[in-house]
Formats: sequence, C-alpha cells, structure tokens
Amino acid sequence: MARIYTLANQKGGVGKTTCAINLGAYLGYYGQRVLLVDLDPQANATSSLGIDKKTVKSGTYEVLIGANPVGPQILHNPKLKISVLPSSPALAGAEIELIEMSNREQRLKDALAPVADRYDYILIDCPPSLSLLTINGLIAGRNGVLIPVQCEYLALEGLGQLTQTLTRVRTSLFPNLQVRGVILTMYDGRTRLALDVVGEVRKYFPEKVFQTIIPRSIRLAEAPSYGQPITLYAPDSTAARSYAALAREILDQDGIHIPVFSEEG
Repeated sequence: MARIYTLANQKGGVGKTTCAINLGAYLGYYGQRVLLVDLDPQANATSSLGIDKKTVKSGTYEVLIGANPVGPQILHNPKLKISVLPSSPALAGAEIELIEMSNREQRLKDALAPVADRYDYILIDCPPSLSLLTINGLIAGRNGVLIPVQCEYLALEGLGQLTQTLTRVRTSLFPNLQVRGVILTMYDGRTRLALDVVGEVRKYFPEKVFQTIIPRSIRLAEAPSYGQPITLYAPDSTAARSYAALAREILDQDGIHIPVFSEEG
C-alpha cells in the first residue's frame, strides 16, 4: 500500500506546490511509483506538469463529488516519472457541494482507496487555506503531513495557526494525524534572518525538521513555465541536488534503501 503524505500550509508562497512536484519527481527518479493529487482549485501543480488546467474534463473535483472513479482520471507521463490526478477551476465549487454530502471530510480518503496499492507514494498538494478541501487532504494523508516553511519571518506566524488546526483535526476527526516532517524552503544562507528562522522552526518542531534545506532558486521558479519538474529542467542545479537529497532522506527514513548513483545517471 502506498505511503500517503499531505503537503499543507495555510500560508501561500512557501513553496508547497514546488515541494510536491519536485519531491514527487525525485521519488519517481529513484524508482518509486508516485501519484500527485492536485487538491488546489488554482491547479498550479497541474499546470506545472505541462497540463492545461482549462482542458481538464475530469479530475479531483469529479472524484470528490463522486461523479467519476479516480483510476481513469489519473494522467501519467513516463518522462516525468510521476502520475497526477489533475485539478481544474471547477474544484472551487466543491467546497459548497461537499457541505451537503455524507462523510464530507473523508471523500478523498475513500476515493483514493481503490488505487492505493498501485503506488509507492501518494502526495497530496493542498490549497493554501484551512478549508474543507484541506481537511480532506489531511485525513487522506494517513502517513502524515509534510509542512513546507519558507525561511522568512512571516512564515513563522502561520505555524501556530496550522498547529491548532492539526490539533482540532486530530481531536475530532483523525486521532492518528501526525506531522511527518517540516521542509525548510527558499533558504538564503547569506542572511542572518534565514539562519534565525531555521533555528526557530527546529525549536518549534523538535526532531521533525528535515536536515535537507531547499535553497532559494531562480531555476525552481522558471521550471513550471516549461511544464517540467527540476529533474528535467535543471538537473545539475543546486535546487535539483537539494530535492534529490530530500527524496533520499525521506526514503531512508521510510526504510527504503536505494543504490547510490549520480543524479545524471
């Protein structure tokens, strides 16, 4: 059965979708079968993988409301080494429709169950909000939450709110919900502020922060416009090496040992 991780942070601009895409791409590079679920109505993960969100006729929205089963809606590009359940602007309407549905918080969990044995990893990219869609993502992520945190002061302010939300979900809906790990993103080692933020986050989440830190990178910002993860767009870049290291760190913690070979291999 797949390990299912949810990427969540209600603060926008922290690199959440970038993490989902590039972590997923490197897990695929290292031989894992990966499904990326785009749970954001903005459909940035979908667009960043070269899929025109305006042409998506069936995806996350239809799956959530029960109009279509998940399997046929999944798109796969062997070159990207990652499959995706795409999103579209229609998903914005799901918030209202889900309110009237039974088991509204567990719709995604139930929908993914039939395909969970086809993948080694399922990554769920949530919207930057504490919404019913995000609640669905948190409950579906049975193996924990990955929290990207930008290495800037304002990013710290949202951690308390996110922690409160996780506590509420754990108390009322999903007692086993846990933080799988915190990913530090957009790091600029030239600034004292970045160093201070790293220290504060590690103090806030002791033993939960990954050792790998993702640097601020022009290449990461450019890659989505080409519809490619960093594995293809700039595999020799510092950012690519960082995501490769993060994927290896997660695989190692999950007890999956991969052969040592170069990123160009």
